[in-house]
Parts: sequence; structure tokens; C-alpha cells
Amino acid sequence: MFHRIIPPCLAFALLLGVATHAAAQSASLLGSGQRPLTMQDYSWTYERAPERRPVQLHDIVTVLVDEKSVVISEGEMDRKKKSHGTLTLKDWVLLKGGDLLPSPQSNGEPTISGELDNKLRSEASLETRESLKFRIACHVVDIRPNGNLILEGYDTIHINEEVWDYSFTGEVRPKDILPNNTVLSESVVNKRIFKREAGHVRDGYRRGWLQKCFDMFQPF
Repeated sequence: MFHRIIPPCLAFALLLGVATHAAAQSASLLGSGQRPLTMQDYSWTYERAPERRPVQLHDIVTVLVDEKSVVISEGEMDRKKKSHGTLTLKDWVLLKGGDLLPSPQSNGEPTISGELDNKLRSEASLETRESLKFRIACHVVDIRPNGNLILEGYDTIHINEEVWDYSFTGEVRPKDILPNNTVLSESVVNKRIFKREAGHVRDGYRRGWLQKCFDMFQPF
């Protein structure tokens, strides 16, 4: 059988030609020239997020008030004071015939001696926990030059003889308002929250005027 022997230079040229026409295979399932996969195109349960509507003057925004505070304070004082003193009267005056004369101190020099021992020890501990949570609808009463919104709202609830008064004012950035037109109270600055109760429930635990005087002056 006859075998043709290819010269080395010809073999190198053939390999170089094949290499120049070779192309790498794309790893993308969509091939080249197509946009990537998105949930909007390929998910059956996809829902487009609601578009944010610009908040305007006199719009209503619901504020979710959720304020909590915890204060823990401890103090201890231990004071001790001791003093001793002696007072002796060496010279004195005597009024005689309208003139002031030296007193001879014939009965001896008067002497006063005293000792003071003062001890004070006190311990104090304070722990308070407060929480306030409610919802209130507020009007946009003003828009600042930088776009911040001024919110203001009042609410009063009457149930038989029970009364609850709520009020809220503050300043918030438009981007902090959620798409459902609500905002958290922690995102509001310069806020003022007022809550007052009146009725039988309030009368059960409120302080009387005499108790307020005792707490103010603390006579005991």
C-alpha cells in the first residue's frame, strides 16, 4: 500500500488554517444576541410592583406609630462626715456707765466643745418600659423646598363615656413612604405624638391633686 508523506511545512499550514476558522461554543442557553432571563417573562406567578405615585399637597398618608423606650438607671451614694471643734472665749467687753470696758473673766474663760458625726448612704434603682402603638391618617399640610412632606393628623374616639384623643405631626421624606401609602413613625423627624384618655378607665389609675402635691414637694 502506498502512503503519501506530507511535508512538515504543509502540515503546519493546514493546522493553522483550521485554527483560524474555529470558534468557541457559547455557554448561554439562549445563544448570542438575546437578553437574559427575567422573572417577568418566564414566571407564572410574577406580579409587577405597584408604581409609586408622587405624594401631593392635601393627600392622606397613614402613619404606623410604633414607639418603644427602655430606661434603666442605678445609683449608689455613701457619704461620711465627722468633725470636732472647741471654742474658747478669751476676751470680752463689759458695758459700765455707758463705756465699754474689758471684762476680767473672773469666773474663767467660757469654753464650748462640740462633735459632729454625719453618715449618709442611699441606693436608687429605676427601670421604666414604655410602648405606644396605633395607626393614624394624616394630611400633607405642607411641602418643603427640598421635597420633604409635613404631616399632621388628629383623631378622637368616643365609646360610651370613654374618650381617646390622638394627634401626630412630623416631617418625612417622600421616598420613605411605602407603595401602599403608609409610613413608619421611625422614619419621621421632628415628630410630636399626643395621646390622651378620659373616662372610667382613666379615673381608676390617675393621681389626685393631693397626691400630685406630695409627689411634687416630697415632704416625707
